[in-house]
Amino acid sequence: MTRPLRAVLFDLDGTLIDSVGLLLASMRHAFDGFDGKVPTDREWVAGIGTPLMKQIYAYGRTPEESEMLRDRYREFQVGHHDLMISAFAGVAATLETLQARGLRMALVTSKGEQLAARGLEHTKLAHFFEVLVGLESTEHHKPSPEPVLLALQKLGVAADEAVFVGDSPHDIGSGNADCVTPIAALMGPVTSEQLAAATRDDWRSDTTELPQRRCGR
Repeated sequence: MTRPLRAVLFDLDGTLIDSVGLLLASMRHAFDGFDGKVPTDREWVAGIGTPLMKQIYAYGRTPEESEMLRDRYREFQVGHHDLMISAFAGVAATLETLQARGLRMALVTSKGEQLAARGLEHTKLAHFFEVLVGLESTEHHKPSPEPVLLALQKLGVAADEAVFVGDSPHDIGSGNADCVTPIAALMGPVTSEQLAAATRDDWRSDTTELPQRRCGR
């Protein structure tokens, strides 16, 4: 018998907030004038959901070069953050509905905790979340189950009492690895074809669809 749903875990970028434009602009700024291999937008989007340094290490030829690229990326990202992000339409109303049903919510992101918290505050979503699991929270990151496990532990709920909503294969993999039902969000830049190999065919083209069903239950 399926246990009652008690919690919903969410990814941040591409799931709750529209920030892909900022992430791509930050990448272009970081690599502007770089004389090594430069990522395409498609390649960068494929890595969204994993830690920034993991993405950058694929292009930096030395640790010092990778740190330089990271610093340039962060400079642009932090400086333009509030001007270039917004919550997807209907997200706040959806979270209100889920909260009213007594569901507890946690944010599980590979973004640094401080910037993730800033994003929630700027979009006025912070009060919905009891728990924030970010880059500094765990040693291993998505698609490892470790961030999901920590969120569940902090919420005090079991894996089969939760779902994880995310827009990338890294999110889906993290949920699958810990037997948390994953829900693929199609608001971000990742297509359904790219997610097809990772998910169990539970899709939402819009966050507002979540309350219409019991989030995969």
